Amino acid sequence: MLSYRHSFHAGNHADVVKHIVQSLILDALKQKDKPFVYHDTHSGVGRYDLQDERSEKTGEFKQGIARIWSRDDMPAEIASYIEAIKALNEDEELRYYPGSPKVARAQIRDQDRMVLTELHPSDFPLLLQEFRGDRQVKIYKEDAFARLKASLPPKERRGVVLIDPPYELKHEYQDVVKAIKQSHQRWATGTYAIWYPVVYRETIDKMIQGLKDLEIRKILQIELGVEPDSEERGMTASGMIVINPPWKLESQMREILPWLQQAIAPNHGHHTVEWIVPE
Repeated sequence: MLSYRHSFHAGNHADVVKHIVQSLILDALKQKDKPFVYHDTHSGVGRYDLQDERSEKTGEFKQGIARIWSRDDMPAEIASYIEAIKALNEDEELRYYPGSPKVARAQIRDQDRMVLTELHPSDFPLLLQEFRGDRQVKIYKEDAFARLKASLPPKERRGVVLIDPPYELKHEYQDVVKAIKQSHQRWATGTYAIWYPVVYRETIDKMIQGLKDLEIRKILQIELGVEPDSEERGMTASGMIVINPPWKLESQMREILPWLQQAIAPNHGHHTVEWIVPE
């Protein structure tokens, strides 16, 4: 199935959490001069027009990035994330929102590189156009996890893999677990950042148990909920599971998430920062 289009959801509360965590990981990697690789398994198109009919149809960004964009009390830790958005917009007007590849491109240095994978026949050409001529970016129209396997270990030996499939099919949750097992065997020191939506809590619990069963150390869970868990279909929360997180990430997200919850979901929200598997 390749029906999922992120343009309907760009800039929503899940994107905000995902891209803040992504930016903090990249900030940490930049603390050393040695080069690193950024590998994105499900890249999308790169940037999204929030005035596009798909974005306007759902209006999800209005309950996400729009709720923090004009605030004057943003935590200093999210500066890199906000700068990546500002780079696409003029005069403080929020029209374009960066997908994860553009968030990363705003932060990588001359010595770093990016590997992007996108299989959707409509999204791939747009992604290709977005980065045309950029020698630091390599784009593949291939199965995400097959390309990941072929790319590890990276020559730099430093970097982050962002894994954020659409989870259209139930087996995709366990596909992530399998991909982590395979990838960690090839590159145990890399950082892996897994995005997940909470539609049915039991599905996430099963994925987390699968990751625990791999007996990998240092797995951190970060989650923002906008509604209580429900048996009704619909995303009530989302989060990031980070393997080998930068040492500051836990404390940074403990500072950011209460502010983010108050800004995005003050009435029914919740947030979590906890170790699935400690060091």
